[in-house]
Amino acid sequence: MNPVAVGNSQSKQQLRLNWPDGREQLLDHAELRRQCPCSQCRAFRLKGLAPLVDDRVRVIELNAQGYGLQLVFSDGHERGIYPWAYLAQLGLNTTPL
Repeated sequence: MNPVAVGNSQSKQQLRLNWPDGREQLLDHAELRRQCPCSQCRAFRLKGLAPLVDDRVRVIELNAQGYGLQLVFSDGHERGIYPWAYLAQLGLNTTPL
């Protein structure tokens, strides 16, 4: 399931996803960076290591990939493509509209 709208707030440091069922999901930029699904970041987490991410990191670019989003971060990291289903699972801050 793809969101019906995607927004990125630099000031609030949040990615906003609006889903077809009416849910609005807010995802923190730093947490998105910590949960990057690229092979390098996943391998790091599988070793039990916590990625060091500055809380001031921002998503500076969104690139649609059909099945998800490639996020480009202010720290230069751009390898992760976040499938829609993965983003939906990350959403702990989900509120009804």
